[in-house]
Order: sequence, then structure tokens, then C-alpha cells
Amino acid sequence: MNQLDDLKQIKKIDTKLVLESIELLEDQLRQSWQEIRNFKIPAGLSQVKQIVFSGMGGSALAGDIVRSLFFKNLKIPFSIVNGYHLPGTVNEQTLYLISSYSGDTEEPLATISQAHKRKAKIFAITSGGKLRTLIKSQQVSGYIFQPIFNPSRQPRLGVGYTFGTLLAILAKLKLIPLTENEFNLALKKLKAWQCDFGVSQLVGKNQTKKLALALRERLPVIIASEFLAGNAHVFANQLNENAKTFANYFILPELNHHLLEGLILPKTNRQNFLFILLESELYFKKNQRRFQITKEILARNKIKFFSYQFVGTNSLEQILEGLSLSGYVSFYLAILNQINPASIPYVDFFKAKLKKLS
Repeated sequence: MNQLDDLKQIKKIDTKLVLESIELLEDQLRQSWQEIRNFKIPAGLSQVKQIVFSGMGGSALAGDIVRSLFFKNLKIPFSIVNGYHLPGTVNEQTLYLISSYSGDTEEPLATISQAHKRKAKIFAITSGGKLRTLIKSQQVSGYIFQPIFNPSRQPRLGVGYTFGTLLAILAKLKLIPLTENEFNLALKKLKAWQCDFGVSQLVGKNQTKKLALALRERLPVIIASEFLAGNAHVFANQLNENAKTFANYFILPELNHHLLEGLILPKTNRQNFLFILLESELYFKKNQRRFQITKEILARNKIKFFSYQFVGTNSLEQILEGLSLSGYVSFYLAILNQINPASIPYVDFFKAKLKKLS
């Protein structure tokens, strides 16, 4: 039996229930959407001229996904902050969304006083910590979710909560065109992909297991375009944290203007890299052609690549398909690497060291 088909062996490595969190993505999304549907959002949050989203690591992923997904539909600017400072454009006509799964992420917390001074309309998303206290004391408005469908307790594995919440809030404020029916139909499709990618689907018919096997001892480079750009970011993040593997991502067509020349050297590229191409028939036709030519150039440089063709019928479905794909691939690679996918020793070490120096 292949190691990735052996649930007993998998559980010996996955002692912190990461697999369960990945399997519960649909439930995370449904819980957050339903709770926001019944949530009273403060008046005036829709009367804004820009959206600024703040978050770090796993808590930031939802912002990138939403910005990519609704790039063509958003009527006001949507920017993302990954640090201690707000952009100069933030003012009283800004919807400032703060995402911190733990509620104690120092960078977003550092921006709150800045946002207050500029009279921005603040809305926070968290499960606890200092941010929860600020919401409870009504110093900021926000939504506190109970992460019952994320037993691993890792923010990156609770992306369904932040993504579902962000979708529901922006839809309720009529800042994005998304109906509850569209959301529910996409969730039904997600259930099928979760089955296709799950442990019970054996290696021979499971694309996520095949990709994980191909990634052993390789450096993943993820390529996406348009509405799937946020998924490329998620994929790299999950490979970093779950599989403890270096990974990077590039967005097409931009990469065609520089990265192709970087394939030539060093000559070890062909032994080291595995390009993962996230392809979709929903992309602009010229971008689809660019994928084909990019693959030709990779082949000329003898660099291996894995092409995944999305099958969802619309962009939201393909976003969810991509979240399922990357979650399972990163998990299976961790299992192949014989490493606990939940642990993040160097991130924890860094935070502890920084706290001592502060």
C-alpha cells in the first residue's frame, strides 16, 4: 500500500488533526457565511470609497483571494496591508478590514490606532485574543467566530473562516456581486473535490497525491493568472508551513516578461524545480495561449512541470477547487517528508525571539 493511501500511518505523523481541518473546509465556509447573514453589520460601512484589508500569514490569504476573484467587479480600490503601517490614502471613507485568526497578531494591532486617528470605518475578523477584547469592549466593530471546524487550530487551515466571512460581509454590503445561491452551489461542487482529493481516493486516481509525489526533493514554483492569483499565494504559503518546503509563485502574463530568462541558469534548475501550472478555460484566451508557450519554454530548458486543469464552471467554484487542491497537496507532501504538518518551529522561534527583543 502506498504511504499516502494508509490512513493509520498518516495519523501517526498528523497528530494535530491537520487532515481533519482540511476536510472541514466546506463547513468553515458555510458556518461563517450563515453567521454573517444573521449578523448586524454597523450602519455606514457600505458608504466607502476604498477597501483596505490587513492581515499576516494565514490570516491574510482571504484578502488576496477576494481581490483576485473580484478584480473585474470591484467598483472601488481594494488594497492589502501586510505590515505595521497604513497607506496614506486611508481616511474616513475607507472600510478597514482587520483579519487576525488569533487576535494577537502584532502588525494589524499596531494599525488600529492609526485607523482610529484617520476615522476609518473599522471591522475586525478574529477568533480571540486582544482583537476579541477590543470587539467585546466596542472599541472596534467586528465578528468573532468559533473555529469549531478547525481542530488543528492553525490559521492557514482556517482559511475557510476568513474567506467565507470576507465574502459574506462584502456581499451583504453590496460591494461585490455574489448571492447566497451562487455561494451554496459552489459549496456543493467543493464537496465533490474534497472526495476526489481525500485520503480514501487512492494514488492512481488522486491528482493531489500524484502532485505531492512529484514534488519530493523539488522546489515548487506555482504559476497562475487572473482570478486564481490569490490561490497561487495560498498554495505557496501552505507548502511553506504545512510541508516545510520552499515554494514561490508567479503570475502570468507578468512572468513572461522576465522569469523565462531566469530558467537558463544555474544549470541545476532542471534537477531542482517543479513548476505547477494552474490552468483554466475561464482565463482570457491570450493568457491561455501564454500558458501553452510557457510550457514549451520549460520543456526546452528541461524543467519539469505539472499542469492542473481546473474543471469548476465559474470562477468561485475554481477558487474553492484550488483551495482544496493546495490544502491536500501540501498535507500529502508533509506526510511524504515524515514531518508534522501542524508544527511551525521557526515561525514560533522567531515570534518568541522578537518578543524578547521588544
